[in-house]
Amino acid sequence: MHRLFAALPVPAVLADRLDPLNVEIHGARWRKRHHYHVTLCFYGTVDGEVANELADALEQIKSPAIDLELAGVGWFGRREPRALYARIAANDSLAQLASDCRKLARRFDVKLGQDPFLPHITVAYCNQYQLEADRTRREGFQVMKSEPVHDASNLLYQSFAGQGRQSQYVPQADYQLAGPS
Repeated sequence: MHRLFAALPVPAVLADRLDPLNVEIHGARWRKRHHYHVTLCFYGTVDGEVANELADALEQIKSPAIDLELAGVGWFGRREPRALYARIAANDSLAQLASDCRKLARRFDVKLGQDPFLPHITVAYCNQYQLEADRTRREGFQVMKSEPVHDASNLLYQSFAGQGRQSQYVPQADYQLAGPS
């Protein structure tokens, strides 16, 4: 069994921009920057045959290179956030690539969650994180922006349960996207 997701890796220039977010905050477990990615589709746990077919099918997706641009910060969860993230500015090429990845899930009868596609980079997972205690710092990062950065890779990752509840993400296949959009 394989726990898989399709994602875009985060270029170093964007990861550099996220470094100031990583400060000591009670309840926040910061992701290491080599684990940063923009999830296009989380496929979940699939058997070996479906994993191989999915990997082959991902290679057939045609997409221009994607522009990734930071557009502020946010969190999942209401009063007690589960995760902090950096928003990625939506664009048509990114939305189409995510849609194409989701269509593959349906083709192979992989059950997907109902959450809409929200392009983001998870920077920390939270446990008893006090949203109000960190309001001033977060508000300062709402204006976090970057110039668009071209990304020409789409990866299939496998997620493994890690030590200390941090999953490890291991690239399984790398698909080159077309040239500039």
